[in-house]
Amino acid sequence: MSSHFSIAPADIRRQKRELRRQLTDAEQTSHAIFTAIRLAKTRVFRNCRRLAAYIANDGELDPACIIDSAWRMKKQVYLPVLSPFQRRLYFAPFDIDCEFHTNCFGIPEPACSPSLWLKPQQLDLILLPLVAFDENGNRLGMGGGFYDRTLAYMKSRERARKPRLIGLAHELQRSGDLVANSWDIPVDMIATERRLRTVQSF
Repeated sequence: MSSHFSIAPADIRRQKRELRRQLTDAEQTSHAIFTAIRLAKTRVFRNCRRLAAYIANDGELDPACIIDSAWRMKKQVYLPVLSPFQRRLYFAPFDIDCEFHTNCFGIPEPACSPSLWLKPQQLDLILLPLVAFDENGNRLGMGGGFYDRTLAYMKSRERARKPRLIGLAHELQRSGDLVANSWDIPVDMIATERRLRTVQSF
């Protein structure tokens, strides 16, 4: 039995966040590049037309190289925006000339009309930042539950579903078995600088 069963999620979050913050700039850059190279070779990335990523902070694995690859391949890239009326996410278009404002958590969001926002069902792929993950595709985020609420509809859908979900993390964020809650939405794949872990068949 994994020792992590006795560790509270909040403690795992604190440990893994501290570990990723301790990475040097050179390590962060190297991890981002190697992860982007691995992900660019996957069929799910090559075939997607609309994908969502995020602006890295707090030591998260930076998807900037992946975004650059997507732009070169003429894909449409989106970033999460927090709905002002619900505790869930929509996705706003992101390009090189994008202007930003900060949301209530101090996170940059594209400054554009809500009429341009997409629902997750309109995306082919979402890249999610992870705080911790296990080999079964279970994940810990920051604890706000925004992605789980946003993607709750996927609980009742068959495997042929949209969008596909790929979690991005540093390998050092791997944990023992994490306890999955009934509302948790597992990812289809986890990408780190060392390997790709396919959890659901594509």
